[in-house]
Amino acid sequence: MRCVIARFPFELTRSGVLESMKGVKPEPGTGASVTIGRRHYPVKQVGQVVTRQDRRDFSAGEVLRAMAHLGFTCRTAPSTAPVHALSPLQQASAMLGSPVAA
Repeated sequence: MRCVIARFPFELTRSGVLESMKGVKPEPGTGASVTIGRRHYPVKQVGQVVTRQDRRDFSAGEVLRAMAHLGFTCRTAPSTAPVHALSPLQQASAMLGSPVAA
């Protein structure tokens, strides 16, 4: 499949990506990932290995799009839920503890 990553055209195949990632140890990561085989690789690591380009030259979205078209399972970065801020009254109540039922 022909895809463009960092303004350069690449002819990628599923078997070619599998072969490129063979023997590559996944880096720890918390962002978007691609499942190749039984391993979860960070998107930027996959892009660097497959394209042989610096990670700063392409976006994670470009690699995610290409890997999804090739049939790999892609996961985006988990969204963080907004932290519910307590009002000053709720904070004081929490510090004092809840009343004990008698």
